Amino acid sequence: MIWGIDLGGTKIEGVVMSDRHPDTVIARHRIDTEGSGGYEHVLQRIKSLIDHLIKETGNHPDAIGFGTPGTLDPQTGLLKNSNTLCLNHHPLDKDLEKLLGVKVAIANDANCFALAEYHLGAVARDFPNARVAFGVIMGTGVGGGVVVDGNIIGGRHGIGGEWGHMFLDDSGEDCYCGRHGCVETIISGTALQHYYQGLTGHEKKLKDILTDDSDLAAKEVKGRLIYFFGKALGQIINILDPDVIVLGGGLGNIDFLYTEGRNAVSRNIFNTEFTTPIVRPILGDSAGVFGAALLIH
Repeated sequence: MIWGIDLGGTKIEGVVMSDRHPDTVIARHRIDTEGSGGYEHVLQRIKSLIDHLIKETGNHPDAIGFGTPGTLDPQTGLLKNSNTLCLNHHPLDKDLEKLLGVKVAIANDANCFALAEYHLGAVARDFPNARVAFGVIMGTGVGGGVVVDGNIIGGRHGIGGEWGHMFLDDSGEDCYCGRHGCVETIISGTALQHYYQGLTGHEKKLKDILTDDSDLAAKEVKGRLIYFFGKALGQIINILDPDVIVLGGGLGNIDFLYTEGRNAVSRNIFNTEFTTPIVRPILGDSAGVFGAALLIH
């Protein structure tokens, strides 16, 4: 059996599979994270979920893969950069191993997304010869994951793929990371909604903003997204030059990113042609938990 847990800020989801394929799911369960209860409470929530899956499957795991917000620092062994703040500064993998009595593997949730789409999703289906894939998360925040020859590239500091915290433009907001003008503060769903509110004084759902061609402020927000999407993703291509890019998160459902957005990217790469496929994911919100399961070899 292959076990994976997707630890999110609002929910924890677990899956048990009989093989490394999404069609082999035996059990799946989801509970609230309840992060406001603190670190130890979240650990107990994870244990409760796993106990439920053990009871449902009649199987006890030997190892479990976890996708998490944030990442383990390779030097200190402590979790960092998580927007679920109570998880930061703790040796999450060691604490889980002690609590659960099993081997634990941990990777950032965006890396898990990229890994799942590489092995089980859009890349595996349509680009089986791809060596390098970049998985994009664009939703409430912005994240990314790099997979090379089937393996996550975490990097020396554990921050491989974190394009959401590259500097993009001074017009961005202050970022929770302590800097200003990060990609996440400009083209995340949250940032775009804030920008619209700043223009109009009114709140509006992002989906409504990006589909309202009669609203001049909404058209400005759409143009801002396209322009800066091109600048931000163009730099990833200049550095990494992946064989394929998969767009995940809520903004990955926006049709014009694959047309007008793609054209904007092409204007920002160091090449006369732009042939890199930018594709939709096929695993949906299952990608994170499947990717976590794939951490166990």
